[in-house]
Amino acid sequence: MWTRLFLGFFFSLALAPQGSENYPTKPVRMIEPFGAGGGVDTIARAISPKLSGLWGQPVTVENHPGAGGTAGPALVAKSPADGYTVLVNSSAQAYTAAFVKNLPYDPLKDFIPVAPLTSQAYVLVSSNLSGITTVGELIAKAKAKPGQLRFGSAGVGAGNHMGVEKFNLEAGIKSVYVPPGPRDAIADVVANTIAGRIDYMIAPIPLALADIRAGRLRALAVSTKKRSPLLPEVPTIADAGVAGFDYAVWYGVWVPARTPAGVVGKLAKDVARALAAPDLRDWLAKHGADPMTMIQPEFARFVQSESESAARIIKSTGIKPE
Repeated sequence: MWTRLFLGFFFSLALAPQGSENYPTKPVRMIEPFGAGGGVDTIARAISPKLSGLWGQPVTVENHPGAGGTAGPALVAKSPADGYTVLVNSSAQAYTAAFVKNLPYDPLKDFIPVAPLTSQAYVLVSSNLSGITTVGELIAKAKAKPGQLRFGSAGVGAGNHMGVEKFNLEAGIKSVYVPPGPRDAIADVVANTIAGRIDYMIAPIPLALADIRAGRLRALAVSTKKRSPLLPEVPTIADAGVAGFDYAVWYGVWVPARTPAGVVGKLAKDVARALAAPDLRDWLAKHGADPMTMIQPEFARFVQSESESAARIIKSTGIKPE
């Protein structure tokens, strides 16, 4: 009897996920898919030193733009499921599941949502060359010339793409989507807007702020139901004429499917600890970001619900997934 009990205990230890109690024991890579200077890159570089301090291990941020923001997730999906290569992404991780066909990975099944990071407002901006100065003018011009105004995003299914599609739907307008350039960096889309190749877009506020203040872009409205402290003089889209409009970009952390539960739990707990640091919370507030608080199962359900919301918008607008 005692022999059987001992053998059962021994095999239970052998089958249990190993190393999670000491995770991490080597450097951790954070992969972000939209390029330097974007919202994902900014939040990843803000939190990585905090995690490095907690773990006593280097935490590096690597930019892997390309393929409409899907090159980075594809890299992580193929990485070992050990917690040493993690994905930091925007709400695009949920939206691409509905927007894009024939991906080399499944955005929902090939990843485990670990922890949310922050949410913040976008800003709806127009090119100064478009002559559009208000949300009302944008809507009126689009309705007068259906299918002629151009909008852009960092890629099909990106958070700012979903935001513009939602705006177009609720404002009752039809415009033409201009795909991003070869690098798929959000900074390139902003540059195209400034140059007049795109009439309007929804951009992360920190990325567009310098160009707004320099007069190269015109801020029409922010996307959330309350104004942003970064642009207190700019109205919300809801106040500017699209009643009830409310849309925020959010960021989170994912790991490959089959990552041990112990590693997922440790990573989720430590991300929450890092976000709770007073100096990081102050930094986030200055950048117009609100920390999100969810335990890991709640975040997983949230990601699923956001993907379902994107699917409803696709159905309502008649967009054909690419």
